[in-house]
Amino acid sequence: MTVHRVTFNHRAEPVTVKSGTLITEAAKLAGIDIHQPCGGQGRCGRCIVQVTEGKVRLRSSLRLSAEDLSLGYCLACQAVIEGDISVLIPEQERIERRLVTDRTAVEVEPPPTYAPNQQTLKRYFLTLEPPDYEDQTDDLSRLLTQLRVDLGFEEVEIPITLLKKIGTVLREGNWRVTIFLDVVPCRNGVPHVRMVEIFPEHCEDDSPIWGAAIDIGTTTVTLWLVDLWTGVIHAQVAEYNAQIRRGEDVISRIIYADKDGGLQELQELVVGTINQLVEVACKRVKHYEVKPNDILKVTVAANTTMMHLFLGVPPSYIRLAPFIPTFSQAPILRAQEIGLKINPHAIVDCLPGVASYVGADITAGVLSAGMDDTDKLTLFLDVGTNGEMVLGSKEWLVTCACSAGPAFEGAGVRDGMRATDGAIEEVWINSETYEPDYRVIGGGKPRGICGSGLISLLAEMFMTGVIDKAGNLNANLPTPRIREGEHGMEYVVAWGSETQHGRDIVVTRVDIDNLLRAKAAIYAGFLVLAQSVGVPLEETEQVLIGGSFGKYLNIEKSIQIGLLPDLPWEKFHFLGNTAVKGAYYALLTHESRERIREIAAKMTYIELSADNAFYEAFMSAMFLPHTEILRFPSVMEAIRSLRTPQ
Repeated sequence: MTVHRVTFNHRAEPVTVKSGTLITEAAKLAGIDIHQPCGGQGRCGRCIVQVTEGKVRLRSSLRLSAEDLSLGYCLACQAVIEGDISVLIPEQERIERRLVTDRTAVEVEPPPTYAPNQQTLKRYFLTLEPPDYEDQTDDLSRLLTQLRVDLGFEEVEIPITLLKKIGTVLREGNWRVTIFLDVVPCRNGVPHVRMVEIFPEHCEDDSPIWGAAIDIGTTTVTLWLVDLWTGVIHAQVAEYNAQIRRGEDVISRIIYADKDGGLQELQELVVGTINQLVEVACKRVKHYEVKPNDILKVTVAANTTMMHLFLGVPPSYIRLAPFIPTFSQAPILRAQEIGLKINPHAIVDCLPGVASYVGADITAGVLSAGMDDTDKLTLFLDVGTNGEMVLGSKEWLVTCACSAGPAFEGAGVRDGMRATDGAIEEVWINSETYEPDYRVIGGGKPRGICGSGLISLLAEMFMTGVIDKAGNLNANLPTPRIREGEHGMEYVVAWGSETQHGRDIVVTRVDIDNLLRAKAAIYAGFLVLAQSVGVPLEETEQVLIGGSFGKYLNIEKSIQIGLLPDLPWEKFHFLGNTAVKGAYYALLTHESRERIREIAAKMTYIELSADNAFYEAFMSAMFLPHTEILRFPSVMEAIRSLRTPQ
């Protein structure tokens, strides 16, 4: 077996690897984390490193210029080690927090009729007769008998971890205990009862019972810490999903999960993110001292891939025809089974999804949006790396999902970035001089463009004639900002003298194509939904937009590029994170939890790859705003007004 020595960033201690090892794998052995936003497929160009000594074999040189290659630059996920080498790793892109749900509390009230008796997790006080020489009943049977006598529960599910402590707790409490039971109504009238915790002595009747609602998003994980006794949310926290460093979209993460050790790593990353949020949430609670061990119940919303990765279930078949997940409804679990650092016996209720690309984030979102309880013809959208959508009302629901890709998250775009400080978030272009103006998150000089900025930029370029309806840059315009770049025509948004890093910030023709594909996929998705039930899209009475990215969408600009249907602006409503809100409702009441189950059962899922309808709609939507311009009368009028001499 041939082995080679790899030295990173001039460290004294090299690592030894087998011939054929990738630089990313060698870096992991050295304890160095190289970000791989595309999951190691060589598409994003974010894992670029410089081989300063020795040579490697390149599987791909995508996104690298001839000059880059001559200087030893390569993609770490595509560089095969076949000799001793030294590697210089540039400073990794930092993921800086700019999360509204973490910075500002979202005002959410419990249902107005909420009362503690609607909560399935209940606290009881028991007094048992102690054993003696006359009564030799074992501790478990003694406890179960008292539960049957006092509460009428014939059967109680008790995990082995609780069984191990029952004897000690009963004696420490002098046979007086506080017991927490999750009592779930069943259709046969006999409740399903699970023991969650048992403590010696009696607790105060009105002390909080802590639970958490969690939304595991592809980009962001959100957690609300709730007093189940009152329904009050005491802390709202959010953080980027640590899985981002192994893939920015679900397909990239599925591919990474198939690698040796990849699934376990991804599971540990997301559970680690949640555990971090638990710690932060507990510290933010006012008036109470809360420890992670006090959390006795959680509900989890997530798309289907994120739910599989959260539970450590291989997601491989989600991306393989006919696209069937291992599960849509996971069994009830205990926290210790998946590594959550809350009470080890806590109930973990993963909400039900519908299909491989329509998960519990959508069923929970439909509930919190009230879509299953309205007579209005409603389009519900969750725009992100995936575009999930639901059309219908309380009478019927149809749903589908399309892969928008990570362009609206800033990935796959040369100067794209997340919505953090230094990102251009809005752009205006003068229709006479073609000079741009822009707004930067945090003020100061820009260092890239985030998703909302890209939508704004694309709309402005189209409306002012910088690009045509096919996305081609107009090289005949009298402006130096349109030029031939290393990878084709490009438009300069900010000159190097204006930026943090001293480099021009540009949008290239390749970037424009990626944005066109993303917007076309989303528009084609809800168009196919409407066509599948014979409903004209223009008859939609309201459009409800969920998801963290949705709140940053500019309706006017989104319509101008054909991302959203051309409807009156008052029909659009931004709802924020509908998934975590739905998980919160399910955490509080069994009725809400049942409604989510019924929503999942009622939805008709349309697999867009099953026929040519989606492909045809997608190709028609690859133009600005659309091949059928009559679908966008307001855009036609705006262009006419803007380009007609006054």
